Amino acid sequence: MSFDLNFDLRQIATSSMILFAVIDIVGSIPIIIGLRNKVGHIQSEKASIVAAIMMVAFLFVGEEILNLIGIDVNSFAVAGAFIIFFLAIEMILGVQLYKDDAAETASIVPLAFPMIAGAGTMTSLLSLRAEYEVENIIVAIIVNIIFVYLVLKSSSRIEKVLGANGIGIIRKVFGVILLAIAVKLFATNINQLF
Repeated sequence: MSFDLNFDLRQIATSSMILFAVIDIVGSIPIIIGLRNKVGHIQSEKASIVAAIMMVAFLFVGEEILNLIGIDVNSFAVAGAFIIFFLAIEMILGVQLYKDDAAETASIVPLAFPMIAGAGTMTSLLSLRAEYEVENIIVAIIVNIIFVYLVLKSSSRIEKVLGANGIGIIRKVFGVILLAIAVKLFATNINQLF
């Protein structure tokens, strides 16, 4: 029994960085702390596992769902580039373009979905699928979910260490990286449409 796995460190690193920037769990620390104060306790394991399952499932069936409604991956990737672009603008300028109401069951909604495995993440996964091997993206998802879990577990400690300024700087740096990724994603896939 042989598996033809094409693990590529560069693809894993790039996918991990893209997902890290899109999920933006560090930038979400203030939201996580707010939720924790509101509901008392966040189930870090539950949120992480649900988000991971959603991401891997969408990676495999997302394209089939798109085919069902008659959209090709390149079109979705271009749409994804726009979403990533606006997420980057939010992070760099500190404005809120997307507003979401906080729910009572914080571990699944809004933590696992849409904060961790939201529209931006799902779009990024399909966009990555258009360029990279699936196994590398799965490794990137696992790497990110482990990091998400660690951040959820120690969010109050991280807040004390970084402070508001530290979190702000990290958000802006990842915003610029995300902006560059959006431009590259758009440029790569727009040619395929015409």
